[in-house]
Amino acid sequence: MMDDVRELYQEVILDHSRRPRNYGEPLECNRCAHGENPLCGDKITVFLTIKDSVVEKAAFDGRGCAISIASASLMTEMMTGMTVEDARDLFSRFHELVAGDPAAEADWEELDKLAVLSGVRAFPVRVKCATLAWHTLNAALRDRADTVSTE
Repeated sequence: MMDDVRELYQEVILDHSRRPRNYGEPLECNRCAHGENPLCGDKITVFLTIKDSVVEKAAFDGRGCAISIASASLMTEMMTGMTVEDARDLFSRFHELVAGDPAAEADWEELDKLAVLSGVRAFPVRVKCATLAWHTLNAALRDRADTVSTE
């Protein structure tokens, strides 16, 4: 089972880092936040279009390692169509997944493809890569203009 998870992890990370979904600055958005990981140089900007408390569109731009870009790509796919409240809840669940108890099992049904990122728990320095876009999303959901840092 662990080898299957590791293989899926590599497959999903490579796919989303090579062909990120929702990548690029949209022509219009009504929420935006910037984030950076000063230790490795990852920089992400998250763009949201929120109408009637629903994330109608989520996109990102920036540069970073494969994990950072893949996490942002997966995140934007999951966010589209969610309420702001559900998006904040998913942020909390994702953060617990990657930064929580290393022995905890990922809830594959609830987290879908995001569960593959549970593997970063074993590498604390990579947790910041996986969560950068998510912390930036959280700032955009709260309409905060300051730059988010993983430090």
